[in-house]
Amino acid sequence: MTDPSTIERHQYDVLVVGAGGAGLRAAIAARDAGARVAVVCKSLLGKAHTVMAEGGAAAAMGNVYSEDSWQVHFRDTMRGGKMLNHWRMAQLHAQEAPDRIHELEEWGALFDRTPDGLISQRDFGGHRYARLAHVGDRTGLELIRTLQQRTVALGIDVYMECTITELLQNGGRIAGAFGYWRESGRFIAFEAPSVVLATGGIGKSYKVTSNSWEYTGDGHALALKAGASLVNMEFVQFHPTGMVWPPSVKGILVTESVRGDGGVLRNSEGKRFMFDYIPEFFKAETADSEEEADRWYTDKTNNRRPPELLPRDEVARAINAEVKAGRGSPHGGVFLDIASRHPAEYIQRRLPSMYHQFKELADVDITAEPMEVGPTCHYVMGGVAVEPDTAESSVSGLYAAGEVAGGMHGANRLGGNSLSDLLVFGRRAGAAAAEAATAMEQRPAISDDDIRAAGEAALAPFEREGGENAYAVQQDLQDVMHNLVGIIRNADEMQKALEELVRLRGRTAQLSVEGHRQYNPGWHLALDLSNMLLVSECIAKAALERTESRGGHTRDDFPATDDSWATVNLHCVLDETGEAVSIRREALPTMPDDLQELFEQK
Repeated sequence: MTDPSTIERHQYDVLVVGAGGAGLRAAIAARDAGARVAVVCKSLLGKAHTVMAEGGAAAAMGNVYSEDSWQVHFRDTMRGGKMLNHWRMAQLHAQEAPDRIHELEEWGALFDRTPDGLISQRDFGGHRYARLAHVGDRTGLELIRTLQQRTVALGIDVYMECTITELLQNGGRIAGAFGYWRESGRFIAFEAPSVVLATGGIGKSYKVTSNSWEYTGDGHALALKAGASLVNMEFVQFHPTGMVWPPSVKGILVTESVRGDGGVLRNSEGKRFMFDYIPEFFKAETADSEEEADRWYTDKTNNRRPPELLPRDEVARAINAEVKAGRGSPHGGVFLDIASRHPAEYIQRRLPSMYHQFKELADVDITAEPMEVGPTCHYVMGGVAVEPDTAESSVSGLYAAGEVAGGMHGANRLGGNSLSDLLVFGRRAGAAAAEAATAMEQRPAISDDDIRAAGEAALAPFEREGGENAYAVQQDLQDVMHNLVGIIRNADEMQKALEELVRLRGRTAQLSVEGHRQYNPGWHLALDLSNMLLVSECIAKAALERTESRGGHTRDDFPATDDSWATVNLHCVLDETGEAVSIRREALPTMPDDLQELFEQK
């Protein structure tokens, strides 16, 4: 039995769970607001998945096209999200993103430059103008490096290789969190009236993913169990271009920058097939011939963009259709060709990470031959439903920012919006969390009973002998989600997936691990699995409920977009038992007239 009196304890005003871009920006904002702040992360500082965001951070600074503005960026974001975005989040993001980029520059970030010395901005899918501030194709790495240095300079406490397993509450509000050190297995408790979740996504529930090992849906599950709702969970983004060969690297991201810099998609017949998949919604602004598409890269005055730069959901579906039609590459993808479009020196200068990634991992020289690429689970648009201005959830004292938060991206996220999103709402979450915590006269206490219960739940797999193996259960879960709740869905398969998830939940309850608590990966996975299963249930149930195709959610049995769903968001909550997920429908918040008018303009 866990003895609460022997557990390591710490007190803070604000506890930030996650040390990616959103978490570090939240911690900096909370510290600047005068709060005592700590950051807890499963991995090492600087190793967060934010480094995989290669192409750039979207912000309407107008450095390349002076016509760009926050209004155009807002409109692009809403259209990309098929109008299911929370309008206020999209507005704040578009308005504040330029300031957040300039702030990074002031803190030492080294962006690529235009000939005039301004921050360079590149083209990306779904953006009307070139607006992604970038550092080659290593933008996420530069962002993390800059925020990490700022965090260390401010003296913010960081607890690395430490996992949070429970949020602790008192009187219906957040009181702190419980976790363990991954190396020693010893428990740790944090007393904090404000907790900011910045834990990223859910990709490790899928077999083919660009996500790193940390992405097991921890923050989503923690919020759900604490009483918050998750919104838009049916919308999972499959990035159109992940590596497909060799098998050991399947799913690793191939940045959209390749297409932004002129790369084209071809099938096994050599055809540039994206011209066959331009949706009616985008026809007015998309080139319909190779000549017009190629001219756009040098003469962009007509703004009819190449079809390779359609939003990610459209490109991913097109690739999937070509492969299913038997026109795929030898290893089940399609060809992404930039070698025939630019000299080797240009490619190595603009895409250094991609050049080295393919050379070292696949023995492919992208300056001389095309890449084989295919859709990979990349990002979940769904997450904790939050109040836009403060990023607070429906649970008092619980905040969320970055990929773990929902609402900002609607049905589909535009490339480049993730980095600016985590900067904008990381700052807002940290500032609001600090203001609420420092204004409190009496802090909520965490109880010994809650600590004892959390410890016993964490140690349960050690108490069983001869039970299920965590790795076998995870593999089966990944197969279920990949095969039955993947890029193309139908009711029969999702119903079957939900039945399989029930069985997997039963198996998870019988997990057993061997060895000691000292660094024990099997134990860590056993604890993560309950989070992955909970999030997977949310995705499957919401996807089954939404009887239409929209954004990152495609139904074979309901292939059209249904206007009756255009004003409805689905929220996942735990039922009265605290065990099963239930779905409720909520109307979208009404957009003000002045913003609505932006969509009536050409």
